[in-house]
Amino acid sequence: MRPFRFLLAGLLLVALEAASALDLHSSFDLRVAAPPRLAHIGDERVLAYELQLVNRADTDLVLEQLDVLDADAPSSSLSSWRGHTLRDRVALSGTGRSAAATSTIPPGRHALAYIEVPLPARARTPRGLLHRLSFRRAGNVVEITGGPSVVIADRAAPLGPPLRGGPWLAIHLPAMPRSHRRVAFALDGALRIPARFAIDWVLLDDAGRGARGDERRVSNWHGYGKPVLAVADARVVATRDGMREGTTLESVQRPLQDASGNYISLDLGDGRHVHYEHLKPGSLRVRPGDRVQRGQVIAALGYTGDSNGPHLHMHVSSGPHPLAGEGLPLELERYDLLGSYESIEAFGAGQRWNDAPPGLRAQHERMPAPNSVIRFPDGSHETRGRTRSTRTKD
Repeated sequence: MRPFRFLLAGLLLVALEAASALDLHSSFDLRVAAPPRLAHIGDERVLAYELQLVNRADTDLVLEQLDVLDADAPSSSLSSWRGHTLRDRVALSGTGRSAAATSTIPPGRHALAYIEVPLPARARTPRGLLHRLSFRRAGNVVEITGGPSVVIADRAAPLGPPLRGGPWLAIHLPAMPRSHRRVAFALDGALRIPARFAIDWVLLDDAGRGARGDERRVSNWHGYGKPVLAVADARVVATRDGMREGTTLESVQRPLQDASGNYISLDLGDGRHVHYEHLKPGSLRVRPGDRVQRGQVIAALGYTGDSNGPHLHMHVSSGPHPLAGEGLPLELERYDLLGSYESIEAFGAGQRWNDAPPGLRAQHERMPAPNSVIRFPDGSHETRGRTRSTRTKD
């Protein structure tokens, strides 16, 4: 009987160890809610998306390392983060406002890892992704692989200019904790990031200043009141007008429903919607149901809603109003790249941008890189052109 007892005890120990390992490996729920879409941003091809992390354990889980893997070749990482570089990409989820970066996910809490994976120019676009996560729980280090997702590489038709002339500063800062990229909403019960690829457009003078004289006066900003253009032939599906704006800059955070200020939303007819926000009161020339043509003036740039200065906020999403749907890549048919700022702080300090090499000025079918300074075509004859509904994969 003694050998049988030893065998039984050994089997029980193995079972307990297996159950413990299974428990550790099931502590995290990894999930990609919105499949990554290939975006052409500046001179890079980028996959931008979010990995949902749910702590199903009864103790804190501390993140150690995150790797993004090509599902067809998982032996090497497409991108990898650990330590503070990983912490800066993770935030406990909330609605409407982003949370502080964290490496620790408490029991029962849900977090988002904000991921941007640059792909080399000539590299194959992955058909799918996997994620390998290392974390600590009660002194144990555990590694799990999961969160499978397909990659959507289809490119939609490029958009015409939303504004005329320039120089316009394209502000979008994926790494900033409270940028558009990192603000999620759950208005219909599903967590989404409608402004994932949003751009704030600020008009500059030749010295790189956004305003003349006293910048606290709204009317002194160079972009204030400039015409806003339809970026494609489309149908107007939602508008808001009548929201007032101050004559001087205000440091006020408005309720979520007022954050967009006065806005226009256009249905492009291919599952995409273009949203224009912070429009000048009384400037809207369209209403829901109207048809607009590419290059048509639809409103004027203003200072309504949550805004730290007159600018045009623009993004593309799958939803019919500014806070709805998933954010989709925003690619412009053409523009001239004048240069860029090394950081948004350099613009804030009143510096001029760094000029782009002459050979890089003409840009086609891409989204400007963060802090780019660009010029749009001026004439309406230049903004008219045939649009395409879809393009083939890379």
